[in-house]
Amino acid sequence: MTDTASKPGQTEVWITGIGLATSLGEGLDANWAALQDKRINVDEKGFAPCIVHPLMPVTFDSQIPKKGDQRQMEAWQRIGTYAAGLALDSAGIKGNKDILSKIDMVVAAGGGERDLNVDSGVLTAEVKGANAPGFLNERLMSDLRPTLFLAQLSNLLAGNIAIVHGLGGTSRTFMGEEVAGADAARIALARIASGESDIALIGGSHNGERKDLMVLYEFGDFNLKDKFAPVWARKDHAGFALGSAGAFLVLESKAHAEARGAKPFAKLSSVVADLARRKQPGDMAATLEKLWEKLPRREGKGAIISGATGAEPATSEERGFLKGHPDFPVRATGTMFGHTMETQFPLGIALAALSISRGALFPPNDSTGTEIEMQGAPTQIVVVGAGHWRGEGMALVEAVS
Repeated sequence: MTDTASKPGQTEVWITGIGLATSLGEGLDANWAALQDKRINVDEKGFAPCIVHPLMPVTFDSQIPKKGDQRQMEAWQRIGTYAAGLALDSAGIKGNKDILSKIDMVVAAGGGERDLNVDSGVLTAEVKGANAPGFLNERLMSDLRPTLFLAQLSNLLAGNIAIVHGLGGTSRTFMGEEVAGADAARIALARIASGESDIALIGGSHNGERKDLMVLYEFGDFNLKDKFAPVWARKDHAGFALGSAGAFLVLESKAHAEARGAKPFAKLSSVVADLARRKQPGDMAATLEKLWEKLPRREGKGAIISGATGAEPATSEERGFLKGHPDFPVRATGTMFGHTMETQFPLGIALAALSISRGALFPPNDSTGTEIEMQGAPTQIVVVGAGHWRGEGMALVEAVS
């Protein structure tokens, strides 16, 4: 995979807007307050034995005013369109037709939601012996509504954002679970740094409150079940707790931001990604080390925000990598927000920029000692994203000098 890092003569890329809708709350202040109070919102009963981090109630009308628009979206699309609106508001460009007409969009998204009633009916009929040739095709053709297939398209999140918020620039959608979020940030950064684009909206959304997803991930034994524990405390009780969240950022060139008087939260200096084969123990840790060496880190106080999932063996390998960098206090987003797949990497970048802008890393929320207190304001934060079974990425977020 191609890496993107600031080079001499390239444009500095600022993060000027952040939109968050998560299991901890809506907006920056609510999420920051929850992190400071070490609050965790989990549901251990609604999807038992699986555990989820449910979305906090939000008023979708405030960002998606038309009820018709809301009705034709699935939950993950509503969450993403809502968070995107928050990011545009945060950047001060909501409703600015001149800027919105040229803003590029790079989205990380998964597939749509299944019709559980149809699936249940098919499985029940199969159990009762209805398995004649063509049975499955006949049921799917007669039972599935045609609009379901449209609603499942991953690029409809970008389409809905464009329609609802009036975006008119280019649009790209990446799939591929966790690494899709890294690629979204990497491509947007590359385009702005090289002068191909002035401003971009990036991010993703995820609805973790889906029984169909839990069934899917149960085939790989990835779900955290029965009892919640912080990410680093799951070695003997492995798995991820799916989370519902939308995380979007506005990235723009320093010159474009200054021209309109925008203030940055932080700057995005580098995004690197890879795909370890993971054939042997240590493959992933070695890949993370290679990515670490590619980041243009500088002198100053540093920290790491990890998207570690809690699934094994990926989380143990990442923990081994982190032990090699003890000077960087670590925070795992999976403990507080759950695992949000494509959204986890943009969420990490958002929290890194928020921490830098507020002059402090949010406190540890861990029982194993992996996370320690940090004194003073961080000047650089590395966002680490290691997929639960494939894909690795890192981003360097820095204070604007």
